Amino acid sequence: MVTEVYPHIFRNKIPLPKNPLKSINSYIITSEDRNLIIDTGFNTLECETELLQGLEELGIDLNITDLLVTHMHTDHSGLAPVLKKLGIQVMYFSQTDGNILNQTAQRDKFFKELNRLLGFEGENAVKFGKEFGARPTEPLDFHPLFEGDTLKIGDYSFNVVEVPGHTPGHIGLYEDKHKLFFCGDHILDEITPNITFWGFEQDILATYFNSLNKVYDYEINYLFTAHRKIIKDHRKRIAELLQHHEERLQEILGILSEGGKTPVEIAASMHWDLSHKKWSDFPSSQKWFASGEALSHLEHLVAAGLVERILMPETLRYELKNDSLG
Repeated sequence: MVTEVYPHIFRNKIPLPKNPLKSINSYIITSEDRNLIIDTGFNTLECETELLQGLEELGIDLNITDLLVTHMHTDHSGLAPVLKKLGIQVMYFSQTDGNILNQTAQRDKFFKELNRLLGFEGENAVKFGKEFGARPTEPLDFHPLFEGDTLKIGDYSFNVVEVPGHTPGHIGLYEDKHKLFFCGDHILDEITPNITFWGFEQDILATYFNSLNKVYDYEINYLFTAHRKIIKDHRKRIAELLQHHEERLQEILGILSEGGKTPVEIAASMHWDLSHKKWSDFPSSQKWFASGEALSHLEHLVAAGLVERILMPETLRYELKNDSLG
C-alpha cells in the first residue's frame, strides 16, 4: 500500500507475514532525474510482489533509480539482488554492514560460535522459518556510504548519518532544510529496536546509546521509521527508549541477585512483550533474538564493572561482582 507522506516521498508498506514486526516501510523518493528506494523487505514472494506493485503504481523506472539499505538485516536488504537484476543502478550500504553481509564465511562462523555459547545447538538449534526469506548467495556489489556523504534527489539534499547500535554499520539520511530523517530501525514507535550482541570487543549497547543521543540533538519534523508509525516527536521517543533500556539493565541485575546464570537463563526470566506468555512457547528464532539482547545488556554491565563474565567450556555465565552487591 503506497501513500505519499511528504512531497515526492512515498511509503510502500510491505507486509511481513508471520513476523512480529508485521510490516516494513519501504520509502521511495522521486524526482524527474533520479529516484531512491530505501529498504526492501524480505526476499520472499509476498514481499517482492508488494514492493514491485508499489513501484509500478508510482511508475518508477528502475533504470534511473538507486537503492539505499539502512542496515544489513534481511527485512531491509533481502530484495536488493532482485532489484539489481531488474535495473537498479547503484546500491548504497554502509561499508561496515555491506562487508558483514558479503563476508558470509566470517559472519556464519561468528553466529555459529555464538549459538554454541548460548546453547542453541542440537535439539535447541535455532530454526528461522521461510518467512525470513532467502539470503544472498553471491556478494552484492555496493557503493559504500560514510558519515557526511550527500545524496541529492530532486529538491532534497540528504546527509548520511552513522547510527550504529541496532547493527554495527546502521546508517540514516537527514535532510536539514525540511528536517526529515530516515532512520531505518534506529528509532521505532510502539516497539523497541533489538540491540543484540556483536562481539566481546565492543559494548554495542553503549554504542546504541551514543547514537540515540546524537540524533536527539537534530531538529526533526518527520522521523521516517522502517516499522510502524512515523514519529513526530523524536526526543520524546528517544527518552522512552533510553528509559526502557535502563529498566532492562535493572531487571537483569535483579535476576542476577538470585545467583549466576547463562544469557539464555536470564532471557527466560525477563519480561518480553510477545503473545507467547511462557518461554517454552517462544519460537526458537524469538528465543535467539531475546538471548542476544540479554547478552548485549550483560556485556554493558560487564563494561560498567557491575557484572563478571565467566567463560566456561560450553557456555557463558554471568554473576554480580561482589562490590556491586547491595
